[in-house]
Amino acid sequence: MNERERFLATARFQAVDRTFLLAPWAWGSTIDRWRREGLPENADLAVYFETDRERGAPVATQGRYGPHLHPPLERKVLSQTDEYCIVRDEDGNVVKLFNHDPLQSMPQWLEYPMKNRSDWEKIIKPRLDAKIPGRYPQEESWSQFVQAAKNRDYALGIWTGSFYGWPRSFMGVERLSTMFYDDPGLVHEICEHIADFVIELLTPILTQIQFDFAFVWEDMGSKSGPLCSPVTYREFALPPLKRVTELLHKHGIDIVIVDSDGNNDVLIPLWLEAGVTGLRPFEVAAACDAVAIRRKYGKSLIIQGSIDKRALAKRHEDIDREVLSKVPWLCLQGGYFPQVDHLTPPDVSWENYRYYSRLLRKVVEEPERYLYEARKRGFWRE
Repeated sequence: MNERERFLATARFQAVDRTFLLAPWAWGSTIDRWRREGLPENADLAVYFETDRERGAPVATQGRYGPHLHPPLERKVLSQTDEYCIVRDEDGNVVKLFNHDPLQSMPQWLEYPMKNRSDWEKIIKPRLDAKIPGRYPQEESWSQFVQAAKNRDYALGIWTGSFYGWPRSFMGVERLSTMFYDDPGLVHEICEHIADFVIELLTPILTQIQFDFAFVWEDMGSKSGPLCSPVTYREFALPPLKRVTELLHKHGIDIVIVDSDGNNDVLIPLWLEAGVTGLRPFEVAAACDAVAIRRKYGKSLIIQGSIDKRALAKRHEDIDREVLSKVPWLCLQGGYFPQVDHLTPPDVSWENYRYYSRLLRKVVEEPERYLYEARKRGFWRE
């Protein structure tokens, strides 16, 4: 099988030569450590570990921590010390960044660009306009991309917006949480406009390229549950999300995966109702149990992630336990893409990550053997 065939078969619970292996996922500071400990200076992690290829369309919808506003606002340094700087970024956020590590760890948000309807109408809404040029590459580059996509042997996906995550990025959790009650009309307007924007932006692309999968970025889970109730999500986010998934399904994209950290268990039925077919990254620290979710939802939900990143910083036996306690069985069920449950942190050594990667490859190539091994070592019980 080539990589595209392997991706599609894995996601569709079909027979595969082996489960699709996603590329390594790590913070920049982690990669810096690994280079000090033996990773070749210019090595690409995906190439180094020979993982399968998946790529995204070069369309500016999703930014680093939320929507990609276009045209961008002017970036401005507001203050600076020897340790950190405070910046108003291109999306209008005021953030605190370490000078030595400005892009390799999460910033601290001090202020959001939207506080009221006026900010929505003057700052945000005009920058979510599909008619403004610049979200696609130049015409010649785009034509080359389209031609390459038609002849590809790798998986190709596209980002498709967000109906809690983006509004939260505009105004912050607290303001959005109160706005659901204080100005529900504005929240409805924002969510419907996002759907309008995404549909207008993506429709011409979907007629040119047959994509394999799509991502919806919500990032709305905390350690114990989502940042809004299922009732609230149903009222505000579900209708516009359905509009987007209907467009995707119309164009043959049946693999639609929500990206949301934390625990989102109570939202899974709503996402399935909306036409979503998968979820990532199933953070173990947030009590996400991929085995239990597979048993509950069967073949209706694709699972990506679920390998506890914290275990990779421990002993080899702890890594064995974490991988063997779930990955062999999940691979045998299908619809599972094993991966760490978020970016690998810098407390994971290069030696440990190499050990984990070698083990993971052996498991996906021989899941029956390693399920037997898990039973024998007491890592798996029916």
